Amino acid sequence: MSTELYVRLSLMMFLQFAVWGAWSPVLAARLLGPLKMSGKQTGWIYGTIYLGCIVSPLVGGLVVDMYVATQWFLAGAHLIGGVLLLAARKTTFRGLFVTMCLYALAFAPTLALVNSLMFSHLTKPKEQAFGIMLWGVVAWVLVGWMLSAWRRAKGSGDGSDCLVLAGLLSLLMGLYCLTLPHTPPKAVDPLLKALSMLREPNFLLFLIVSFVVATQLQFYFLGTARYLGDLGVEDRNVPAVMTIAQAAQVLASVYMVFQGERVIRQIGFRWTLVLGAAFWLLMYVVYSLTRPRALVIASQALHGIAYAFFIGVGFIYVAQQAPPEILGSATGLYTVALFGFGLFLGTQFTGVVMDRYTQDGKFRWRPIFLVPCALTLASALVLAAFFRG
Repeated sequence: MSTELYVRLSLMMFLQFAVWGAWSPVLAARLLGPLKMSGKQTGWIYGTIYLGCIVSPLVGGLVVDMYVATQWFLAGAHLIGGVLLLAARKTTFRGLFVTMCLYALAFAPTLALVNSLMFSHLTKPKEQAFGIMLWGVVAWVLVGWMLSAWRRAKGSGDGSDCLVLAGLLSLLMGLYCLTLPHTPPKAVDPLLKALSMLREPNFLLFLIVSFVVATQLQFYFLGTARYLGDLGVEDRNVPAVMTIAQAAQVLASVYMVFQGERVIRQIGFRWTLVLGAAFWLLMYVVYSLTRPRALVIASQALHGIAYAFFIGVGFIYVAQQAPPEILGSATGLYTVALFGFGLFLGTQFTGVVMDRYTQDGKFRWRPIFLVPCALTLASALVLAAFFRG
């Protein structure tokens, strides 16, 4: 891979996750604060992305595999998404929900398509992919710091600045996509061919386990901030503590840049994925202990490492298994299982579990976190026993 191609694909990944990272971590504060929305309404606003991931990645993959070059589709999706984000500064639940639903339909397919475009131009994906993927994590962290610095200098106002920043970044991403390497459509009936991959037992098992793993992710995303607060971490320090996970993911990705191909060659996809699930299992075991606090804080790093080893390697596995002409549809199928059904149903499931183990307004964290312990343990054991990757 040439340096020029590396820079172009890395900037694509950087902007992709800068858009998402600009609004996703902080929009809830605007909804629950200045807009006075309920927790349920806030959950539905955030759930629009997961609902979008159930439908539009497969449609987007079908379009780029049959009709439109991938870079043109990405450009159009992000330009439309930028306009919708700028329009999302609405103050009513109904107006914001409709706008975010439309935005989710535009944005969701891009999560799969930036990966399919990247893999289409990599000659050695096991060696090269992580060096590009890590810029998405860097972007997520940097854009959060940039927004925090802006708010310290100018004041947070009504919190709509995150939507303005995300909208402008989306418009920039849309324009940049016009310059990406040409990735033309290649297939006939790509969706049917992608679905036919489900007849292969290993691939079907991989998708099912990925779905289960995604459901446990929401225990981390929805529970960690409140859990850290209950352990005595000050609210203003919680975001900084949680960036430990992103920092660890960057370091894990850098490690995989240099050693990923060797790791996968020596222990295979099966044990690499098992290792990823095991890191999450260890984190939830620490969470369920509830002490010492320093150990719980340090365990944030396990989430970042697990994300790199399971989800990052998962995209590489899909790219290796899928014929090149249906790569867009195949990565769309993985995105639907992971970010669509997995995270959407995981959100509902996590909410039910947290409600079940709430007493007098306080969460009983040990039984709450034993649930994802069981899920990740089961996932790791199933992969170890039955997956042949």
